Amino acid sequence: MYTLSHAIPVNPAGAEPALTAAQVWRGLELKAENAMPFVDGMTQCDVDSRDGNVLTRTITFRGTQHREKITLFAPVKVQFERLDGTGWIDNVISESEGGLLLTFTFGITFPGIAEDSPEEQAQGDTMRGAYTGAVAATLSRVRQMVRDGELA
Repeated sequence: MYTLSHAIPVNPAGAEPALTAAQVWRGLELKAENAMPFVDGMTQCDVDSRDGNVLTRTITFRGTQHREKITLFAPVKVQFERLDGTGWIDNVISESEGGLLLTFTFGITFPGIAEDSPEEQAQGDTMRGAYTGAVAATLSRVRQMVRDGELA
């Protein structure tokens, strides 16, 4: 399984407006319900069921369809688990000495590629930019929603 963890400051110098943990959390909740405004390459995101803090959805990402179970651990973590066993993603909000952080941690397998192989590493490395870009894109979208008055 290819794994990657990437954390970025929520409020780097010059970022306006500054976001609160509550705003980032609400953005992650909205992303769980409909990721299309947050994730480039996603063309479908339908919630199939909801039970308390758990929902199941069907997504199409870069032409491939997946079913996912999303668990919300308010107010700090959202876990996305692909139901076909091909991976998971955690989004975690935390405080650090430098301020608020948003960390995405991924564990993904690639069908037809042996786990822990140089090929798996190479495939993961080619996708690294998209994975790390998702962190910045999420915060950018939340910041835009605050600017537009969609998120208080």
